[in-house]
Amino acid sequence: MQSFFSKTDKEYITHLQRYVFEGRIEVVNSERETLRAVEYLRKCKLLGIDTETKPSFKRGVQHQVALLQVATEDSLCFLFRLNFIGFPSSLKSILEDPAIHKVGLSLHDDFRMLSHRTEEFRPAGFTDIQHIAVGMGIEDLSLQKLYANIFGLRISKNAQLTNWEAEVLDEKQRVYAATDADACIHLYKTMSELHRSGNYRLVQCPAKENQIKGCSIN
Repeated sequence: MQSFFSKTDKEYITHLQRYVFEGRIEVVNSERETLRAVEYLRKCKLLGIDTETKPSFKRGVQHQVALLQVATEDSLCFLFRLNFIGFPSSLKSILEDPAIHKVGLSLHDDFRMLSHRTEEFRPAGFTDIQHIAVGMGIEDLSLQKLYANIFGLRISKNAQLTNWEAEVLDEKQRVYAATDADACIHLYKTMSELHRSGNYRLVQCPAKENQIKGCSIN
C-alpha cells in the first residue's frame, strides 16, 4: 500500500529532484500547422491540457490566453500560440469532442479564459484531476504539490510569470509549458487507478526539521 500526504509542505518540495519533460515539443504558430497537429491529436486516446497567460501587474488588466499546451501519452507536446493564431475551429473541435478524453487541473478557470477567444465554446470529454484528489482526501490541489505528493518529484514554476506573448518562446518557457501538460497525464493515470483500487493511505507531511533530500513516503 502506498502512502501520500493529506497536505504537502512547501519545504518538503524544495528538497526533491526536479521533473522535466524530455519528449518532443512542437510549437504551433499558424492555422496550417494547427490542422496538422489536430489530425495527429484526433488519433490519441488521452490528452493532457494546460494554458498560459501573460501575467498582468496592473490592477484591472487581464490578458487573454496566449498558449494552449496539449500533451500526448507518447511524449509529444504541442504548444498552440493562441496570441498568433486565435482559437481555430479545428483546435476548438478537439476540446469539444466528448470522444477524446482530456485531463487537466482547475479546468473551470482554463475554460473561462478560453471562452473569451470565441463566441461559443462547449468543452467536453474532460476530467479535472483536482476532483480525483478531493475524492482521495488530498487537500493540496496545485500541480506542483500533487506531483511532489504522488511521485516525489519537483516541478519548477520559475517560468510561470514570464511573457507568454513574446515573439519567440525561449527554451525555458517551452519546457515549462510542456512539463505541466505532460504531468497532467501522469497524475491522472496514477491517481485514477489509486482512487479506484483504494490501495493507498494518507499520512502527515514530516516536520520541517525532519525533511531530508530524497525523503520517500512509499
